[in-house]
Amino acid sequence: MSAFTTLKPSQLSREAFVAAFADTYEHSPWVAEMAYDLGLDASVDDIQTLHQRMSDILLSADHASQLALINAHPDLAGKAAVQGQLTEASTHEQAGAGIHQCTAEEFQRFTELNEAYKAKFKFPFIMAVKGSDRHQILAAFETRIHNPADVEFKCALAEINKIALFRLLQL
Repeated sequence: MSAFTTLKPSQLSREAFVAAFADTYEHSPWVAEMAYDLGLDASVDDIQTLHQRMSDILLSADHASQLALINAHPDLAGKAAVQGQLTEASTHEQAGAGIHQCTAEEFQRFTELNEAYKAKFKFPFIMAVKGSDRHQILAAFETRIHNPADVEFKCALAEINKIALFRLLQL
């Protein structure tokens, strides 16, 4: 059990709670809103408990909401990263994986894989990159692009929930 170090979720107003957790799920404050609306008690002051609540909200959401959340994620080493248009969390996550240090060839491969992946699945490749380097990410990309669509959709949701946990652990 790990408690938040910078805030106590159970003591926040709805507005403050949503502000604090709105970007836990990329550009999807509805997850935080629904987490708050379930009611708060001291149990949500534990990171894993709040993460489980938010994870369950995502996994029980309708397909369209899940797809919208997946599509809210940027491409890895994509144009948004190059143009400095990522959220602060995404910027740190991609930089931590060394994506900003890609060679021209690696960047080109990311571009090709992003395009092929989106053409096949109709959503961006999602991977919780913390603890991985750009070579491991490219290897995962090369493997996962061969998955069936339903498997990859579930994988994207699982990766998003991992990203959310990493983000919560930073608070």
